Amino acid sequence: MGAHAEAPNVAAAADLKFALSEIAASYEKATGQSAKLSFGSSGNFARQIPQGAPFELFLSADEDYILKLAADGWMQGEGRLYAVGRLALIVPHGSKLVADGELKDIVAAVGDGRIQRFAIANPEHAPYGRAARSVLQRAGVWEGLQGKLVLGENVAQAAQFATSGSAQGGIVAWSLAKTPEVARLGAVALIPESWHPPLRQRMALTRKAGEAARRFYDYLQQPAARAVFERYGFLLPEK
Repeated sequence: MGAHAEAPNVAAAADLKFALSEIAASYEKATGQSAKLSFGSSGNFARQIPQGAPFELFLSADEDYILKLAADGWMQGEGRLYAVGRLALIVPHGSKLVADGELKDIVAAVGDGRIQRFAIANPEHAPYGRAARSVLQRAGVWEGLQGKLVLGENVAQAAQFATSGSAQGGIVAWSLAKTPEVARLGAVALIPESWHPPLRQRMALTRKAGEAARRFYDYLQQPAARAVFERYGFLLPEK
Protein backbone atom coordinates (compact mmCIF):
# COMPACT_ATOMS: atom_id res chain seq x y z
CA MET A 1 0.00 0.00 0.00
CA GLY A 2 2.83 2.33 1.00
CA ALA A 3 4.01 4.57 -1.79
CA HIS A 4 0.89 4.53 -3.95
CA ALA A 5 -1.41 5.19 -1.02
CA GLU A 6 0.40 8.40 -0.19
CA ALA A 7 1.07 9.55 -3.78
CA PRO A 8 0.71 13.35 -3.67
CA ASN A 9 -1.77 15.14 -5.93
CA VAL A 10 0.16 17.36 -8.33
CA ALA A 11 -1.44 20.06 -10.50
CA ALA A 12 0.77 20.76 -13.50
CA ALA A 13 0.58 23.09 -16.48
CA ALA A 14 -0.27 21.29 -19.72
CA ASP A 15 3.10 22.12 -21.31
CA LEU A 16 4.67 19.72 -18.79
CA LYS A 17 2.71 16.69 -20.01
CA PHE A 18 5.70 14.80 -21.41
CA ALA A 19 8.53 16.21 -19.30
CA LEU A 20 6.89 15.82 -15.90
CA SER A 21 5.53 12.36 -16.72
CA GLU A 22 9.07 11.26 -17.51
CA ILE A 23 10.41 12.83 -14.32
CA ALA A 24 7.71 11.17 -12.23
CA ALA A 25 8.53 7.79 -13.76
CA SER A 26 12.22 8.27 -12.93
CA TYR A 27 11.29 9.36 -9.42
CA GLU A 28 9.23 6.23 -8.88
CA LYS A 29 12.01 4.04 -10.24
CA ALA A 30 14.57 5.69 -7.97
CA THR A 31 12.50 5.90 -4.78
CA GLY A 32 9.55 3.53 -5.13
CA GLN A 33 7.25 6.51 -4.55
CA SER A 34 4.74 7.78 -7.10
CA ALA A 35 3.03 11.07 -7.78
CA LYS A 36 -0.51 11.59 -9.08
CA LEU A 37 -0.26 14.08 -11.95
CA SER A 38 -3.12 16.21 -13.26
CA PHE A 39 -2.42 18.38 -16.32
CA GLY A 40 -4.43 21.43 -17.34
CA SER A 41 -4.42 25.19 -17.69
CA SER A 42 -2.64 27.06 -14.92
CA GLY A 43 -5.46 29.58 -14.59
CA ASN A 44 -8.01 26.86 -13.94
CA PHE A 45 -5.82 25.22 -11.29
CA ALA A 46 -5.23 28.61 -9.66
CA ARG A 47 -9.00 28.98 -9.27
CA GLN A 48 -9.52 25.42 -8.04
CA ILE A 49 -6.94 25.50 -5.23
CA PRO A 50 -8.76 28.12 -3.10
CA GLN A 51 -12.01 26.25 -3.81
CA GLY A 52 -10.70 23.18 -2.00
CA ALA A 53 -9.10 21.12 -4.78
CA PRO A 54 -6.90 18.40 -3.22
CA PHE A 55 -3.63 19.46 -4.86
CA GLU A 56 -0.50 19.46 -2.73
CA LEU A 57 1.94 20.77 -5.32
CA PHE A 58 1.24 23.23 -8.15
CA LEU A 59 3.57 23.66 -11.15
CA SER A 60 2.29 26.72 -12.96
CA ALA A 61 3.23 27.95 -16.43
CA ASP A 62 2.89 31.52 -15.13
CA GLU A 63 4.57 32.40 -11.87
CA ASP A 64 2.04 35.14 -11.17
CA TYR A 65 -0.58 32.52 -10.29
CA ILE A 66 1.72 31.05 -7.64
CA LEU A 67 2.70 34.44 -6.25
CA LYS A 68 -0.95 35.51 -5.96
CA LEU A 69 -1.94 32.25 -4.26
CA ALA A 70 1.01 32.61 -1.87
CA ALA A 71 0.06 36.19 -1.05
CA ASP A 72 -3.46 35.01 -0.26
CA GLY A 73 -2.18 32.30 2.06
CA TRP A 74 -2.92 29.21 -0.05
CA MET A 75 0.70 28.11 -0.55
CA GLN A 76 3.63 27.25 1.69
CA GLY A 77 5.67 30.23 0.55
CA GLU A 78 6.37 31.46 -2.97
CA GLY A 79 8.13 28.28 -4.08
CA ARG A 80 10.75 28.22 -6.84
CA LEU A 81 11.13 29.14 -10.47
CA TYR A 82 11.71 25.79 -12.18
CA ALA A 83 11.76 26.65 -15.89
CA VAL A 84 11.22 29.28 -18.56
CA GLY A 85 9.07 28.10 -21.44
CA ARG A 86 9.34 28.66 -25.19
CA LEU A 87 6.77 28.79 -27.98
CA ALA A 88 6.71 27.05 -31.33
CA LEU A 89 4.70 27.29 -34.53
CA ILE A 90 3.43 23.92 -35.69
CA VAL A 91 2.00 23.24 -39.14
CA PRO A 92 0.40 19.82 -39.73
CA HIS A 93 1.24 17.66 -42.72
CA GLY A 94 -0.95 18.63 -45.65
CA SER A 95 -1.33 22.26 -44.54
CA LYS A 96 -0.69 25.01 -47.09
CA LEU A 97 1.26 26.96 -44.48
CA VAL A 98 5.02 27.06 -44.00
CA ALA A 99 6.48 26.70 -40.50
CA ASP A 100 8.88 29.58 -39.83
CA GLY A 101 9.60 31.02 -36.42
CA GLU A 102 9.05 34.64 -37.46
CA LEU A 103 5.62 33.86 -38.92
CA LYS A 104 6.33 35.43 -42.31
CA ASP A 105 4.14 32.91 -44.11
CA ILE A 106 1.40 33.28 -41.49
CA VAL A 107 1.31 37.00 -42.27
CA ALA A 108 1.03 36.23 -46.00
CA ALA A 109 -1.58 33.53 -45.39
CA VAL A 110 -3.83 35.87 -43.42
CA GLY A 111 -3.73 38.20 -46.40
CA ASP A 112 -4.34 35.59 -49.11
CA GLY A 113 -6.97 33.56 -47.25
CA ARG A 114 -5.07 30.30 -46.74
CA ILE A 115 -5.97 30.21 -43.04
CA GLN A 116 -9.45 29.13 -42.07
CA ARG A 117 -8.59 27.87 -38.57
CA PHE A 118 -5.58 28.54 -36.35
CA ALA A 119 -5.09 27.00 -32.90
CA ILE A 120 -3.79 28.54 -29.68
CA ALA A 121 -4.55 27.95 -26.01
CA ASN A 122 -7.25 30.16 -24.52
CA PRO A 123 -5.55 33.41 -23.43
CA GLU A 124 -8.15 33.89 -20.70
CA HIS A 125 -6.64 31.22 -18.46
CA ALA A 126 -3.70 29.60 -20.26
CA PRO A 127 -0.32 31.35 -20.03
CA TYR A 128 0.79 29.86 -23.34
CA GLY A 129 -2.36 31.30 -24.91
CA ARG A 130 -1.45 34.77 -23.66
CA ALA A 131 2.08 34.36 -24.99
CA ALA A 132 0.71 33.17 -28.35
CA ARG A 133 -1.53 36.22 -28.49
CA SER A 134 1.54 38.43 -27.91
CA VAL A 135 3.34 36.72 -30.79
CA LEU A 136 0.39 37.15 -33.15
CA GLN A 137 0.06 40.80 -32.13
CA ARG A 138 3.77 41.38 -32.78
CA ALA A 139 3.41 39.78 -36.21
CA GLY A 140 0.45 42.06 -36.90
CA VAL A 141 -2.05 39.26 -37.51
CA TRP A 142 -4.04 39.11 -34.27
CA GLU A 143 -6.90 41.18 -35.66
CA GLY A 144 -6.85 39.33 -38.97
CA LEU A 145 -7.19 35.98 -37.20
CA GLN A 146 -10.26 36.94 -35.17
CA GLY A 147 -13.05 34.53 -36.03
CA LYS A 148 -10.52 31.94 -37.19
CA LEU A 149 -8.96 31.04 -33.86
CA VAL A 150 -9.58 27.60 -32.38
CA LEU A 151 -9.01 27.94 -28.63
CA GLY A 152 -7.75 24.97 -26.64
CA GLU A 153 -8.70 24.67 -23.00
CA ASN A 154 -4.95 24.36 -22.41
CA VAL A 155 -1.84 24.27 -24.58
CA ALA A 156 -1.89 20.48 -24.91
CA GLN A 157 -5.40 20.65 -26.38
CA ALA A 158 -4.26 23.49 -28.67
CA ALA A 159 -1.48 21.23 -29.93
CA GLN A 160 -4.04 18.52 -30.58
CA PHE A 161 -6.20 20.95 -32.57
CA ALA A 162 -3.18 22.22 -34.50
CA THR A 163 -2.10 18.76 -35.62
CA SER A 164 -5.38 16.86 -36.03
CA GLY A 165 -6.67 18.55 -39.16
CA SER A 166 -8.94 20.87 -37.18
CA ALA A 167 -6.68 23.80 -38.10
CA GLN A 168 -4.04 24.79 -40.64
CA GLY A 169 -1.55 25.39 -37.83
CA GLY A 170 -1.09 26.72 -34.34
CA ILE A 171 1.21 28.18 -31.71
CA VAL A 172 1.96 25.77 -28.89
CA ALA A 173 4.57 24.99 -26.23
CA TRP A 174 8.00 24.09 -27.60
CA SER A 175 8.15 21.39 -24.89
CA LEU A 176 5.23 19.65 -26.60
CA ALA A 177 6.06 20.43 -30.24
CA LYS A 178 9.56 18.98 -30.07
CA THR A 179 8.46 15.59 -28.72
CA PRO A 180 8.44 12.74 -31.27
CA GLU A 181 4.74 12.16 -30.55
CA VAL A 182 3.83 15.67 -31.74
CA ALA A 183 6.67 16.53 -34.13
CA ARG A 184 5.87 13.57 -36.38
CA LEU A 185 2.48 15.15 -37.11
CA GLY A 186 3.87 18.23 -38.83
CA ALA A 187 6.62 20.82 -39.25
CA VAL A 188 7.78 22.79 -36.24
CA ALA A 189 9.64 26.10 -35.84
CA LEU A 190 10.85 27.70 -32.61
CA ILE A 191 9.59 31.27 -32.10
CA PRO A 192 12.13 33.86 -30.87
CA GLU A 193 11.88 34.30 -27.11
CA SER A 194 11.97 38.08 -27.56
CA TRP A 195 8.59 37.94 -29.31
CA HIS A 196 6.60 37.44 -26.12
CA PRO A 197 6.89 38.11 -22.37
CA PRO A 198 8.97 35.39 -20.68
CA LEU A 199 7.03 32.30 -19.65
CA ARG A 200 8.43 32.15 -16.13
CA GLN A 201 7.19 28.89 -14.63
CA ARG A 202 7.04 28.55 -10.84
CA MET A 203 6.12 25.71 -8.51
CA ALA A 204 5.14 25.70 -4.87
CA LEU A 205 3.63 23.45 -2.23
CA THR A 206 0.05 24.17 -1.22
CA ARG A 207 -1.18 24.34 2.35
CA LYS A 208 -2.40 20.75 1.99
CA ALA A 209 1.06 19.39 1.17
CA GLY A 210 2.40 16.49 3.17
CA GLU A 211 5.82 14.87 3.36
CA ALA A 212 5.36 12.86 0.16
CA ALA A 213 4.62 16.05 -1.79
CA ARG A 214 7.65 17.74 -0.25
CA ARG A 215 9.91 14.87 -1.30
CA PHE A 216 8.69 15.08 -4.90
CA TYR A 217 9.06 18.88 -4.84
CA ASP A 218 12.66 18.48 -3.67
CA TYR A 219 13.33 15.89 -6.38
CA LEU A 220 12.16 18.34 -9.05
CA GLN A 221 15.02 20.63 -8.07
CA GLN A 222 17.71 17.95 -8.44
CA PRO A 223 20.07 17.68 -11.46
CA ALA A 224 18.32 14.60 -12.87
CA ALA A 225 14.94 16.36 -13.05
CA ARG A 226 16.42 19.63 -14.29
CA ALA A 227 18.16 17.73 -17.09
CA VAL A 228 14.79 16.39 -18.25
CA PHE A 229 13.25 19.87 -18.29
CA GLU A 230 16.20 21.09 -20.34
CA ARG A 231 15.92 18.21 -22.79
CA TYR A 232 12.30 19.14 -23.44
CA GLY A 233 13.33 22.63 -24.46
CA PHE A 234 12.85 24.57 -21.25
CA LEU A 235 15.36 27.20 -20.24
CA LEU A 236 16.61 26.52 -16.73
CA PRO A 237 16.74 29.24 -14.09
CA GLU A 238 19.81 29.56 -11.93
CA LYS A 239 19.74 27.39 -8.85
